Amino acid sequence: MATKSSKSTAPVSAPAALLTDEEILKMGEKDYMNDAQLAFFKARLQQLEKDLLKNADETTEHLRETVLVPDPADRATIEEEHSLELRTRDRERKLLRKVQQSIAAIDAGEYGWCEETGEPIGVPRLMARPTATLSLEAQQRRELKQKLYGD
Repeated sequence: MATKSSKSTAPVSAPAALLTDEEILKMGEKDYMNDAQLAFFKARLQQLEKDLLKNADETTEHLRETVLVPDPADRATIEEEHSLELRTRDRERKLLRKVQQSIAAIDAGEYGWCEETGEPIGVPRLMARPTATLSLEAQQRRELKQKLYGD
């Protein structure tokens, strides 16, 4: 099992061409969080950040559009749609914060390592959830504890 190596403080520089998902998954344990993998995840996180910011801008513009409708049922429908959109953006705002923290972790050389155990989170888990900060086992323990103790 790979263990956490010494943290580098140098920012990750992107290689000429980013690797594909398949190439990242084929890499061995000795390649875990090498420069190519870090560049891959940083690019993925930066794209996610860009998309979230774009969605936020679109929501702001959409909510600024005032539509006057005399029918109370139509007005209620519009208000419900706005409420749903705001809840969605609130979730995206929280995700944006996690994305930015993950990018900072890459720059600090701490990305890809479990906050609780220091073990690798794992490439497949990071591909599915690039903002993960816990290994699958640590996350399962945390969820079980929350379920049992309502923590």
